[in-house]
Amino acid sequence: MALAVCHIVGTFAGHARKSHSSRALQRPRPRARVCLRQSAGLLRMTTRARVHGTPEDDVERRPLLAFGANLRNGRNQNSTQNSAQNSARNSAQNSAQNSNRGLATRCSAGGAPLGENTPSAVSLFTPQVLLFFVFPAVGGMLFGYDIGATSGALLSMTSESLSGTSWYALSPGDQGLVVSLSLAGALGGSALALVFGDELGRRRELILGGALYLMGAGLVYEAPGIGVVMLGRLLYGLGIGFSMHAAPAYIAETSPPAVRGVLISMKEAFIVGGILMGYLISYLSISTVGGWRLIYGAAVPLALVLVAGMLYLPESPRWLALKNRKAEAMTSLSRAAPGAPPDVLEAEVAGMMSAETAGPSSSFWTVFTEPRYRRPLAVGLSLMLFQQITGQPSVLYYAAQIFQDAGFASADSATGISVVLGVFKLVMTGVAVATVDNWGRRPLLLLGVSGIVASLLILGGIQGDLVPFVSASSDIGIWMNVGALLIYVGAYQVSFGPISWLLCGEVFPLSVRGSALALATITNFASNFLVSLCLPSLQDSLGPSGLYFAFAGVGVLALVTIHSIVPETKGKSLEEIERLWD
Repeated sequence: MALAVCHIVGTFAGHARKSHSSRALQRPRPRARVCLRQSAGLLRMTTRARVHGTPEDDVERRPLLAFGANLRNGRNQNSTQNSAQNSARNSAQNSAQNSNRGLATRCSAGGAPLGENTPSAVSLFTPQVLLFFVFPAVGGMLFGYDIGATSGALLSMTSESLSGTSWYALSPGDQGLVVSLSLAGALGGSALALVFGDELGRRRELILGGALYLMGAGLVYEAPGIGVVMLGRLLYGLGIGFSMHAAPAYIAETSPPAVRGVLISMKEAFIVGGILMGYLISYLSISTVGGWRLIYGAAVPLALVLVAGMLYLPESPRWLALKNRKAEAMTSLSRAAPGAPPDVLEAEVAGMMSAETAGPSSSFWTVFTEPRYRRPLAVGLSLMLFQQITGQPSVLYYAAQIFQDAGFASADSATGISVVLGVFKLVMTGVAVATVDNWGRRPLLLLGVSGIVASLLILGGIQGDLVPFVSASSDIGIWMNVGALLIYVGAYQVSFGPISWLLCGEVFPLSVRGSALALATITNFASNFLVSLCLPSLQDSLGPSGLYFAFAGVGVLALVTIHSIVPETKGKSLEEIERLWD
């Protein structure tokens, strides 16, 4: 194994708060009254007011929360007594306008209440914030890499001239196992995370996932026979299950609310980037004898980065608060928000712990039996289900044929087409990342799924020759197919692709987050497996046109579900989101 790591690494080496004074707590006369409540050592400020403001005072354009070192930079530098009072009034008015949503003016995940001069979201991307994001996101990249690398690796492994083995002539069953054992392992890892995830914690679970990635990729690289290849693929899949369960929770629990949506959505970009990397490594290695070893083994350096990074980072402060480990939670939070005053850190951790103790005692069955957990569970599971059953595997199955008919590629250029679609998916994921904390989660979901339905209807109509004066084989029909395919891929990447995982990281209450996320992950991988299993039969019985229309019907059902039960979580702390279910 050590030899494999060394060889693979060698092979790819070239390739800002001043605190509120007592005057800042004065009533913004006569329109607001401020109540101070002390509970378990936590000083809370809750503002209730009737403010006759103008539409221009829309607080959605003023982030209430900042992070880390920005805690010290939220006030005007000309901090005279009068300006401090004016700033307090402005902050109270902003909070009053949001009183119908129950916003609490306290910091969250290291953030603090600020007034007019709150830094923009861009200034919240400190090195600490990015470190707490990047290493868990590598776990998602390794999942995406497996998706992109497997087809090229299988071609190399089964080639008489390129395999470099005597057992290249794999049966269809063996080939199917090489591809699907990672998915089976992901299901198994998700099930184990359901049982042990809340005891392991987010950090140790990610370390375990990285170690499984490392062992799986290393075994495949060194495999003397197909049996060891299959064992390595299964271990790698277990790593996918643990990592995809823990990463959304860790990122959500350590991110400032103002940029949490961006960061969790960027995890999807890492997944897509992993897919693209898999295509690229396949392209570079496919003509090398034993290239499949390099393709699968290239995951080893990334797995080492994941393990080393999570060994450096602390445990999630919210998980530590869940376990009543207050001192450790404060230490962890201080790592995520360097420069935050101790009283702010203590107040924040106390808020996390009070949110946990306010809820019912938790166990696995509490997720199903406690009424307040039913809606968030329905939100998370439905999004994971619809993400997989709205037709993405089927649509992409026909992608090569659609592009070939349009004259973009010959029959033997499927890998090139995959790279083109991978780049487009990455670009559209970037659009989602750039807009999710401005537009919100619901608008992107509703808009994106509407685009999915529209594109599926176009594809179905053209394939079934149901569009007047347009046939599937005509030039206009071919180009409409290409346009509809790109609309589908783009709409998916600004909606179900990133937003499903983002909301699953946000909506589940802390006391059941581990169990609920495990159920969501199981739903995702199980539905993926079922779609893959049933797709050939559906294609044979319904044909392309009927299959597209069937998926469009599922998309309409998804739109109704999203409109009915999915809340908007933009700009809210995880504790504020949890209060939505009370």
